[in-house]
This record gives sequence, structure tokens and C-alpha cells, in this order.
Amino acid sequence: MNKKSIMKDALILFVITLVAGFGLGAVHEITLEPIAAAEAEALAEAYQAVFPDATEFVDYPDFTTEDAQTVIDAEGYTDDTIDSCVQAVDSSGNMLGYVISATDPNSYGGDVTLSVGIQLDGTVNGYSITDISDTAGLGMKSKDEDFSSQYAGKQVDAFVVTKTGSTSDEEIDAISGATITSRAVTNAVNSTLVYYRYLIDETGGELISE
Repeated sequence: MNKKSIMKDALILFVITLVAGFGLGAVHEITLEPIAAAEAEALAEAYQAVFPDATEFVDYPDFTTEDAQTVIDAEGYTDDTIDSCVQAVDSSGNMLGYVISATDPNSYGGDVTLSVGIQLDGTVNGYSITDISDTAGLGMKSKDEDFSSQYAGKQVDAFVVTKTGSTSDEEIDAISGATITSRAVTNAVNSTLVYYRYLIDETGGELISE
């Protein structure tokens, strides 16, 4: 193969790579907006699921992930992150509580992300999972009401997972064969309770706006 042929082949390959790169970039840009819209819709549905009495969800204006991390780190939830916080408001503009979203990275399939509704008096309405990659029939049962309902309607400082049957409000029966996921979900819920108590101390449960 002569030098001219090599140069020609190299140029063709360069053009193909360039066109492919532009194409992938264009597809990426086109899909960004629909993906963001779908994620926002899923989050809105999660908020409503854990606070059905609310007609509006207002961003807590002083929320930052860095500040929230400091709060939960101090209570030992160093693996978890608080992803967002909104204030649940009724049709009369009354503050009902908070929806706090958190992620724990230690589920069997990796990250589990959920939103927790917490009333002003600390009663947990429940949680809604927005992201999980666990095994069907095992860790995915954390999305089922049989498991998730254990958290609802309870006022506790923190939940604990048990494999021997719950005997108090604090205890959560582990999913059979999925204790790791049960603990990850519970830790995520507990981290939101820590942040909730911080919010109550900071705001007195009043609606805070910009």
C-alpha cells in the first residue's frame, strides 16, 4: 500500500469519526430535555404519593446538598446523601410538612433513591422509590406496600431492621432474602428523619419562601 493510499484511508476514517461524533453529540443534546422532563415528572409523582393532601410542593430555599450532608454526617449517615427538600402545602397555603429525597448507595443493586413524606409532628407518611436496580422478587419488593407500609404512620427517631419479627414501631421486618436492600432503604429513610429534625429546629415548621 503506497503512501497516498494510506493518507486517503486515514482521511476517510477521520471524516467518518468526525461525522459520527457530531451525530452522537446531537442525539445526546436532543435526548437531554425529554430525560430531564421524565425525571421531573417521576419526582412530582413521588411527592404526591407520600403527601396526597398537598396541593403544592415548594422548594425549601435554603437547601444545599453540602449543608444537608453536614447534618446527616454528624448523625453517622455518612454513606447517604440528601438530594432535595420541598415543603408540602395545602390548598389554603398551610404548611403540612416536608418531602425529603435521599440516596443510599448500599442496596444490593447499588443506589436506592427515595422520597419520604414527613408531617410537621414527625409522623412518616411513607416513601416512594424513584430509583433502584435490585433483583426482581427480592430487593425490588422494597417497592411493594407489604414492606413500605411498615414505615407509614409512625413517629420515631430512627428505624431499625430486624429478621426476627418487629415488636415496636422502630423495628422493620426485613424482606426475606434481601436484608441488604432492607437496610439501605431504612438508612435512606433515617437520613431524611435526621434532616427533618434539623429543618424543624431551623424553621419551627413554618413555610419558608424566597
